[in-house]
Amino acid sequence: MWWSREGLLDKNPQKLYFFPRNVRCLIIFSLCLGLTCLSELLIPPTPCHAKTNVMFLKTHKTASSTVLNIMFRFAERYNLTVALPADQLLHLGYPRTFVAQFVEDFKTIGQNYNIMCNHLRFNPLEVKRVMAANTFYFSILRNPIPLLESSYIYYKNNAPAFSNSKNVNDFLASPTKYYHPESYRENIYARNIMWFDFGYDNNAEDDTQYTQAVLEEIEQNFHLILIADYFDESMILLKHTLCWDLDDVIYFKLNSRSQDTVQTLTPESEEQIKTWCSLDWKLYLHFNQSFWRRIEETIGLEVLKKEVDHLRARQKELMETCLSEQEAVRKKDIRNKALLPFQSGAANILGYNLKQDLDNRTLRTCLKMVMPELQYTSYLYALFRVSKLVVGLFLGTLSQRFCIE
Repeated sequence: MWWSREGLLDKNPQKLYFFPRNVRCLIIFSLCLGLTCLSELLIPPTPCHAKTNVMFLKTHKTASSTVLNIMFRFAERYNLTVALPADQLLHLGYPRTFVAQFVEDFKTIGQNYNIMCNHLRFNPLEVKRVMAANTFYFSILRNPIPLLESSYIYYKNNAPAFSNSKNVNDFLASPTKYYHPESYRENIYARNIMWFDFGYDNNAEDDTQYTQAVLEEIEQNFHLILIADYFDESMILLKHTLCWDLDDVIYFKLNSRSQDTVQTLTPESEEQIKTWCSLDWKLYLHFNQSFWRRIEETIGLEVLKKEVDHLRARQKELMETCLSEQEAVRKKDIRNKALLPFQSGAANILGYNLKQDLDNRTLRTCLKMVMPELQYTSYLYALFRVSKLVVGLFLGTLSQRFCIE
């Protein structure tokens, strides 16, 4: 052989030139590749920093009350400012299109809120007046078929289109008999409610060019759209995207109803929903596809399954720790009426009973996880007032000291 093993190991670099050009290139390439791999092992990966400026568009009947609870707990845990509704309302001006003045103390605080998650009708320019420039925007959608049935039960007494019909199948057999566009504000829950929540006309004509333009605009305004039908998978994707911990997205299901209030849709009704709520249907189909594509690109299905299992195990552990019955109970069985969820329409909204022998730290954790939306919002108002009072007293004392001295 014209070259020896010893030749390759010789420490004199000039002897490298005795090799043919192609062999020299191969040796140099191998050395460079080895150094690159070594540098990747030596240099630690860029650390992931949790996002704390987050805007969640809370859509209707999409498990969004559970997401709101997650957001409230995260804000409280890390001492973040929440854009609460002005005048102690539950909604940020809904169903009116959002303006910054709908936020409590906006004139004082300005563009310094960390978290926004109460119901509003989306208006990107006004929301940006409230939230920081680096805010992460996300929302959640649900299959319009079960969504409309849920809306029918929950808003039975609010929407004339629902209250004037016998049941959901009767309404869907002839929706235009009960739904009148001129009174759409009273009937927003009866047609394309998700489209409306995103700030668009829920009675708009289903024109391909128009719907495509709206879908593209939503993609520009929101960094992530979750899917309520795959809630656990959504929480894992949210955790990865926001760089949060597992306990930041752990939850107990809130604002759910008992199964005996569910009305069975006929096959004809299910098909009718796709036509009657065609804007919502296209919205859902589009972002359901992008949801799974995002998972495959960022997490992978194998890792997703493992993390979903981990989330469910942690949820089960907390249920065993916190809950007397380890599941949601009917409204009549909720012992502490301070934890009774708001009841609406014909729905029987479920709640929880906490165990009696919890230590103070565990009780605080469990209590926040089962606290209904209205009660949690009121609690945050109280915290906000106390913090303002403390700051006011501090500044008053400070100014007095300077005056005296």
